[in-house]
Amino acid sequence: MNSFLTISGNMIKKSQQKKRTSPCNYKERFFVLDTQDLKYSERRPGKKPMMKGCIELSRIKCVEIVCTDVPIPCNYKYPFQIFHDNHYLYIFAPDNDCRQRWVRALKEETKHNNLVPKYHPNFWMDGKWRCCQQTEKLATGCHVYNPEASASKKPLPQLPDPEVRMVIALQDYTPQGDDDLRLQKDQEYVLINSSHPEWWAVQDNQGIGLIVVNLSSHRWYNKNITRGEAEVLLMKEGKEGAFMVRDSRQAGIYTVSVFTKAPGSNGEKNPRVKHYLIRQTETGEGTFYLAEKYLFSTIPELIHYHQHNAAGMTTRLRHPVSLDGGYQWEVDPEELTLGEELGSGQFGLVLEGRWREMKVAVKMIREECMSDEDFKEEARVMMRLSHYKLVQLYGVCTQRSPMCLVFEFMENGCLSDYLRDRKGRLSQDVMLGMCLDVSDGMAYLESSNFIHRDLAARNCLVSKNNEVKVSDFGMTRFVLDDQYTSSQCSKFPVKWSAPEVIKFCKFSSKSDVWSFGVLMWEVYNEGRLPYENRSNTEVVESLNAGLRLLKPRLAPDAVYLLMEWCWKEKPDDRPSFALLLHELASISDL
Repeated sequence: MNSFLTISGNMIKKSQQKKRTSPCNYKERFFVLDTQDLKYSERRPGKKPMMKGCIELSRIKCVEIVCTDVPIPCNYKYPFQIFHDNHYLYIFAPDNDCRQRWVRALKEETKHNNLVPKYHPNFWMDGKWRCCQQTEKLATGCHVYNPEASASKKPLPQLPDPEVRMVIALQDYTPQGDDDLRLQKDQEYVLINSSHPEWWAVQDNQGIGLIVVNLSSHRWYNKNITRGEAEVLLMKEGKEGAFMVRDSRQAGIYTVSVFTKAPGSNGEKNPRVKHYLIRQTETGEGTFYLAEKYLFSTIPELIHYHQHNAAGMTTRLRHPVSLDGGYQWEVDPEELTLGEELGSGQFGLVLEGRWREMKVAVKMIREECMSDEDFKEEARVMMRLSHYKLVQLYGVCTQRSPMCLVFEFMENGCLSDYLRDRKGRLSQDVMLGMCLDVSDGMAYLESSNFIHRDLAARNCLVSKNNEVKVSDFGMTRFVLDDQYTSSQCSKFPVKWSAPEVIKFCKFSSKSDVWSFGVLMWEVYNEGRLPYENRSNTEVVESLNAGLRLLKPRLAPDAVYLLMEWCWKEKPDDRPSFALLLHELASISDL
């Protein structure tokens, strides 16, 4: 090595999952890199470290950082990958500097190997590559691999396209990085590669470099907007063909969201928002398309075409919609029609409603039940949370009394009632699927640094497709007077609460994990209430004595072990939701 003899340190290794049925796990290992091998060991207190693996550097074909939008299911959040012997090893560093140091060192030592020409910049997950959607694990990568490049730099451009294409600079551009090219307004450049929607490779008489292609100048582009926010904005616009382009959850991919009133299968108008992924041809030569393969070199060209032609979509793109400086979250009371009562909750009545021809659930907030101003501010944050396992908050209506919240409509009601109504008729697969649904939504909240504070079966809802979604996240902090037992500084549901919440009012994602363990207990007891014959005081005494809820008759041993893991006394000893999600998924694969 050029600047050191060895490099070593603790990082987290993900299992390679060489077998399809292998459980996904993340374990801390002590890594050592020398001039011949990369070794990793398990450190054991008071014992000699146990060697767990050794990779010969000569067998490594690619080393690169992993760019991803998925929640990282372990404490170290900076992943990089090593491809060797037809296996992918994912390693998670504690910080970016550590990751860069390891990637640079490994690249330096392997740059003369028999390397791959292209690599996959995202994870292999759920049977496909998240970057290019290919379903063969050993499929050729979708980004050029450059072992000479720093780990932080963008990949260098590919070879020129067969047909020479010219582009003209609309303005001067000053390079922002070593690979960038200086542009002069009105000068022509040869377009080498336009496969990436945000930067292109071009050539002038000085050589080849990268230039930024800025979508932000287009009114239809909304960079930091979620699927749920897009749906609310477009439903509020309510015009056929209202549309926007937004970043997908998958890094580097874009989605067109468009509002349509096209009739459904029953012939009636069906107002809804459709989402179309902007795709690229497998050759990666910068050809973008939507519903059908009408190919375009750039995204603006694609949008311009579909503003005049539907070409496989339900409608053409007629009206661009943007945030216009602020997120629209207030529901016009004249657009909201209230229907029959669905039930009552801790905040007030829940009614069925119609909003812009869409069925919704409307929660009426009891007078003096909630701190209005505080909640209105937090509602802005809650509306930006959007995940398919969360009940979507569409908006709030504060221009009427009482104030109300407009939510996604869930036909089968709350999970606790659903479990009791179907007692004796739920299979093991269905109950495990319910726990998976909730852990998926909670892993998203965890990754968004959002604490639920009141996770329980009563606060999860069930759709007409029997899908479970998390609801009422973060709302208990605004309750001024409700049924929950009060401490000196907060109110909380004692029987679902972690010890640190009961003793110190200390809420965190790990206190949500404790509550999730109780929720799993509810599911496998088919809606039975925890500690149903004990008072809150008796429950606190039992917890202080180290006692926990007993194993439900219907719960497999592996599931009850996860419950017990959630109920560890110390928060740091409990798993993350992302890890719980992976563990539950591995149980479902058995």
